[in-house]
Amino acid sequence: MKKTKMYLGLSFVAISGLLLIAADHADAPAVAGNANDITDVYAFQGQDTNNMVFVVNTQGLLSPGATGAATFNENVLTEINIDNNGDNVEDLVIQAIRRDGKMYFFGPTAPGTTGTSSTVKTNAASGSVDISQYGQTAITSTSNGMKFFAGPRDDPFFFDLSQFNAILGSTATGFNNPGTDTFAGTNVLSTIVEVPKSMLGTSTTINVWAETKQKQ
Repeated sequence: MKKTKMYLGLSFVAISGLLLIAADHADAPAVAGNANDITDVYAFQGQDTNNMVFVVNTQGLLSPGATGAATFNENVLTEINIDNNGDNVEDLVIQAIRRDGKMYFFGPTAPGTTGTSSTVKTNAASGSVDISQYGQTAITSTSNGMKFFAGPRDDPFFFDLSQFNAILGSTATGFNNPGTDTFAGTNVLSTIVEVPKSMLGTSTTINVWAETKQKQ
């Protein structure tokens, strides 16, 4: 795979901690619903507590009928940025890009450049996985101590939009427990990688954010 120059399509920031969650399900028309559109970013400790799991979800609010046709774009790079010294600049990146029905992963490795422009780090290839198809058994793969998945998943983010709007409109003072999940029955395309913590540096706290970047 050739090194490919990318430019920023969309980014979403998750704050530091043991469990990191960020979500965004409403975007401008130029990115909403396409391969650039990040809905969620998650980072959490794996079942193996020596590992961290990173999840980037895109193309939110997919109905079951639309999910089968949703695809990752070969011209869009997903990049997970990891700051392990607290300066809010990426020290490591994990990159994922689709080619011929597979998702290829690179890193964790130092970025060629920081900021909105990236080069695919082909010299730091870490593994690949066949992209899972909707309605079929999920496919995972392991390589170099890492584990990979790419494909459709049920949208995991719970949000009661009606109650939120009621709070904004001053007709309610708070959320109900458990409330109504506005995103129930909708799907996303997930890119997931599990990484040994030893590959992420020695800091006990990391900052994580994700970007999608369009091929120039």
